[in-house]
Formats: sequence, structure tokens, C-alpha cells
Amino acid sequence: MKKILVVCGNGLGSSFIIELNVKKALEQMGKEADVSHTDLSTAQTEPADIYLGAKDIIISLDNGTRDIVALENVMNIEDIKAQLSTRL
Repeated sequence: MKKILVVCGNGLGSSFIIELNVKKALEQMGKEADVSHTDLSTAQTEPADIYLGAKDIIISLDNGTRDIVALENVMNIEDIKAQLSTRL
């Protein structure tokens, strides 16, 4: 099972909301994944198959080897589904 790590600046409210939206998108797609959320600093060292978050924050995790999903609108479940459909 793939691990999706939802990342925000502080790892609190916004990443939790995005995590719920990712879980809703996965349910609608009929897919499963281990989804959790964290702050940007912790994400630097936490392993995951997919790192997902708002575009302005998540790009700082892009080291050339990570699978990064940079969302323009973190509330758009259709966009989340489109981004994840090619990765799961």
C-alpha cells in the first residue's frame, strides 16, 4: 500500500483538512492508501511514496527523487483525484 504524506507549514489545520480531502478522493476512486499529515520540517526526513500539499509549500520538498503533488487548490477534490490517478 502506498503512503501519502500531506504536508503544510505547521502540520496542523490545513494539512488535516487536505488529508480528509485526499481520503475522500481515494474513496471516490475506489483506491486505498496510507494517508497521514505532518509539518514541512518533519516531512524532510519522513519517508513516503507521495508528498502532497499546497504548491507554495510542497515544492520545497522537491529534491529530484520524491514524488511531489503540488496542488493549486487544496479543496478541489477533482484535482486531487486527477493528480493521484496517475500515481496509484
